[in-house]
Amino acid sequence: MDSPDIESPWLCAAGESFCGSFNIRVEEGNAADILHVLEVPTSSVPYNCSIPKPPPLPIKPCTKNKYPNRFLHCSFVPKETNDVWDKLFKEGNGADVYIITMDESCIQAHSSILSIASPVLGNILQQSKVKNGFKYIKIPGVPHEAVYAFFRFLYSSCFEEEDLKKFVLHLLVLSHSYLVPPLKRVCEYFLEQGGLTKENVIDVLQLARNCDAPRLSLICVRMVVKDFKAITSTEGWKIMKRANPALEQELVESVVDEDSRKQERLRKVEERKVYLQLHEAMEALLHICRDGCRTIGPRDKVLKGSQVACNFPACKGLEALVRHFSNCKTRVPGGCVHCKRMWQLLELHSRMCNEPDLCKVPLCRHFKEKMQQQSKKDEAKWKLLVSKVISAKKALGPFSARHAGLL
Repeated sequence: MDSPDIESPWLCAAGESFCGSFNIRVEEGNAADILHVLEVPTSSVPYNCSIPKPPPLPIKPCTKNKYPNRFLHCSFVPKETNDVWDKLFKEGNGADVYIITMDESCIQAHSSILSIASPVLGNILQQSKVKNGFKYIKIPGVPHEAVYAFFRFLYSSCFEEEDLKKFVLHLLVLSHSYLVPPLKRVCEYFLEQGGLTKENVIDVLQLARNCDAPRLSLICVRMVVKDFKAITSTEGWKIMKRANPALEQELVESVVDEDSRKQERLRKVEERKVYLQLHEAMEALLHICRDGCRTIGPRDKVLKGSQVACNFPACKGLEALVRHFSNCKTRVPGGCVHCKRMWQLLELHSRMCNEPDLCKVPLCRHFKEKMQQQSKKDEAKWKLLVSKVISAKKALGPFSARHAGLL
């Protein structure tokens, strides 16, 4: 935000009054120490911080790339029950259904169990005709091992981890097509917790949308946005670009939107740093004028010396700025950029001060009187600046490092 300009015929005389209010110890000033208000943000962390260490984070039951314990054991039921159902599926005792896979292999199953586990399979079995005492279900386009793992899950809700890794996309499609929510959740969780790669994320995104998995779809989009350049060079992207140009356009727009949001966040962060810097400058100015600091302070205060540490981060720069202001030969608002910043700080303090008659900051009451002569446009700019600085101060909170350093 641009700083409001300060122009007034009485400022030169007021500058002399300002300098007469201070006891300034003679030391060599460094131009680099002058506070660059409204130009270069500075850190809001004080020199001495007494914030207690936070408690340790709670221990997570599983890491990001590992499955929960129930997934690691590949079972949702007691081991004894699992063994019974697994044995029934593998041995096929009393089976009355044949599952025909893409390589013409057969898997034996029980119609009563399939009908209970999947309403879709139940409807298919009701419409199927019995041939030689068996009903037949064809599942084309899916590898035999994936079909076997799918029907095994219908019996015992368990699976081999290697089968899940190898056929997770096939199992996701089967679980969605035949309405098996538990298996679908397992597949989604596996993909969300480390199963996504640059090579398969586009395929998973398209499957997630076709299989009604919104969370998985969102995670895929975020991964594409995060590593857009690498993913656009994969074979999956090239195929999607030809087959589904609408999805490509949507992903490109998501990347553009994310870049815009990132720039906006960075802009707000930098803006907030400037307002925090101004807040610190106001505190340091009041500290210097009321209590005195190392080499500058009121005439009735004993100076502490340059070796004493100060809890106000902006104090050193403000001391250099005041020192420059007292020795500057120009000192008119438009003639010296450092002096102009000093005028702006004084006026900003005056607008934030609630006790101008008791305030020890020089020219506080004079600027209060000057406000009545300003245009509505300038007044609006100053009010906006004051509100932003006050908001930045409130955002620090009572437990911030800034407040803790001043206790």
